Amino acid sequence: MTDVIVVGGGPTGLLLACELRLHDVDVVVLEKLTEPTRESRGQGLHTRSVELMDQRGLLGRFLDVSETFRVGGLFGGVMKAWPERLDTAHPYGLATPQPVTERLLNERARELGAEIRRGHEVVGLSQDEDGVTVELAGRAPLRARYAVGCDGGRSLVRKRLGVGFPGEPASVETLLGEMELTEDPEAVAAVVAEVRRSQLRFGAAPSGDGVFRLVVPAEGVSEDRTAPPTLEEFRQRLRAVAGTDFGAHSPRWLSRFGDATRQAERYRVGRVLLAGDAAHVHPPTGGQGLNLGIQDAFNLGWKLAAAVAGWAPEGLLDSYHAERHPVGARVLENTRAQITLLGTDPGATALRELFARLMDLEEVNRYVTGMITAVDVRYDLGEGHALLGRRLRDVPLKRGRLYELTHRGRGLLLDQTGRLSVDGWADRVDHVVDVSEELDVPGVLLRPDGHVAWAGEDQRELHPHLARWFGSPAG
Repeated sequence: MTDVIVVGGGPTGLLLACELRLHDVDVVVLEKLTEPTRESRGQGLHTRSVELMDQRGLLGRFLDVSETFRVGGLFGGVMKAWPERLDTAHPYGLATPQPVTERLLNERARELGAEIRRGHEVVGLSQDEDGVTVELAGRAPLRARYAVGCDGGRSLVRKRLGVGFPGEPASVETLLGEMELTEDPEAVAAVVAEVRRSQLRFGAAPSGDGVFRLVVPAEGVSEDRTAPPTLEEFRQRLRAVAGTDFGAHSPRWLSRFGDATRQAERYRVGRVLLAGDAAHVHPPTGGQGLNLGIQDAFNLGWKLAAAVAGWAPEGLLDSYHAERHPVGARVLENTRAQITLLGTDPGATALRELFARLMDLEEVNRYVTGMITAVDVRYDLGEGHALLGRRLRDVPLKRGRLYELTHRGRGLLLDQTGRLSVDGWADRVDHVVDVSEELDVPGVLLRPDGHVAWAGEDQRELHPHLARWFGSPAG
């Protein structure tokens, strides 16, 4: 028996494997694809995802292969300048194609000792009081103490658990793919600029080596969206929407997606949990899907590791659903709103023009950007300091910076007084005495995911918060 089986080797599953291995959890990742996908549905990392990569010492790897971008709003086709005073030390996103993100996370997971098995298709799952049995196509079943379904919107794990997946069905469909074009790039850009004056669900952009990434509205909603469009279907839609198919040929990959919004009713059933698209599906507007999934994994990883290690306090694993389900619901809500803004009817056009004017207000721009980039996420940890439940940005310290202290994925007590202590929890929480001119609280306790669990200066007040998140003291 292994500790954890992760079903699905996409970004969510791979980051979860990394987080678990930081705590010496034995983890096996099962991926049905024999080779990494070439499809790049997710096109980058938003600010909160950039932060968490920095928290784990991975940001340099991403910066080496990515371009930064600073577009504020990014909401329903409305783009504005980056807002001032966004609460982050990383005021940018990274244009990183999904296959590159998967490659980097795969490399890190293997470095940490995760076992990643490709060509392993999960066909069944059951659980009992002691563990989870995972059935594989053509292979012997595997057994683990816990399992996590990171296996996408059509998640077999979710279906086997019998978890409801309510929401709204798709009303529109979009074709997406990468292919070569015979048309001159300048002519392509001119057509795109003209079409996007009225149709924001259309686009064509070079992705390197003479290949273009194209997106175009489909004619309707197909009965079977698992079947990719043909090149001819793609060309027909290009001609219908843009008046030309640009001489499209030699596709690298083709796919279709709808605007359905659905969310799992529960993220945990016994010893099995759901993360990423297995827990929620929504339109890709705002580029939030991949980011939402890896942020699920970042919240779950240390909690599941604590359960495996045996020190998890009561309710810690259930707090994963309690904290992440509302975050997912808000993303479903804002993506549905964006689909409305992207409409072509006069009402949608008028609404988009009004929203664009509102986005010129700095406060509105900052609010929308904080929502899309997830830097404004605050978990409900009860009453207390204004920082409670929020993630703390990377503040500079006298002897370095905050995120350099979080690479091991442990709890952290940043003590600016030198009078606090983590005695009894030192095996789970690091105690750092240092000061920051940007932090106006004497001491702050951070969970492994960087969210503030306590802020203050009274050791007696600190103890119950250490116990709430890190279990009983040792000895």
